[in-house]
Amino acid sequence: MNQGLPLPKYHQIYLVLREQLSEGRFADGLPGEVALAGQFGVARVTIRKALEQLAGEGLIERAPGRGTVPTRRAPAVRRAEVDGSRAQLTGLLENIVTMGLATKVQVIDCDVIPAPEAVAEALGLPAGSPVQKAVRVRSTREGPLSLITTHVPAALAKGFGRRELAKKPLLILLEEAGVRIGHATQTISARLADASSAQHLAVNVGSALLAVTRLIHDDQGRPVQWLHGLYRPDRYQYQMQLSRVGSIDAKVWVSKALGAQFH
Repeated sequence: MNQGLPLPKYHQIYLVLREQLSEGRFADGLPGEVALAGQFGVARVTIRKALEQLAGEGLIERAPGRGTVPTRRAPAVRRAEVDGSRAQLTGLLENIVTMGLATKVQVIDCDVIPAPEAVAEALGLPAGSPVQKAVRVRSTREGPLSLITTHVPAALAKGFGRRELAKKPLLILLEEAGVRIGHATQTISARLADASSAQHLAVNVGSALLAVTRLIHDDQGRPVQWLHGLYRPDRYQYQMQLSRVGSIDAKVWVSKALGAQFH
């Protein structure tokens, strides 16, 4: 167990078992509480609490005589289903728009504020320039998927606000405002949920989340949107295909985005 993590032992075990279930392990059933306690070096009561959390999410079933078995909600390969069809995506921007159209959104906040220093720098604006800040929660039929915070130069966001953001993806609203989207740069890391994000995403404080930072440019290379998103890793995946290119002594990996899976 990682004593340095700000997480209870039972929650660390829950995260590990949830990951293993998503990989298709334990098809014949999970080990018993005594065996799991030995593997993790904890008391049975700690294991029992982790299993109760998995059962509460519908990932396992605990039945007398059968032990603990995975449910159908934790298959080895989880296919993204939205309204009965898989989200087939061909690139980052298509991914963003498709996910926006295939999910429901709740606008938590939308206001024009002076740009914080980091936001102004990312958007190439003088510090304190007016920007539209919007905070939204996107959900699928299974529940909350992401908590997204965006900043857009106020001059580009004059034609839309809270009402429009509740109906259409931000990229579509920007294009309707005359912006021609060009490309985006994105970084993906990890973060533990704090009290606010945990509440919006319906997870426990300290749960692992995917953290995405994305800067979108127009076709002239000018920044038009800065985004910070927190995603539930059990409901969102981004896939890439890697290919080896180059001469035999200088081969490198080149990536191609395949798309996203979300459910």
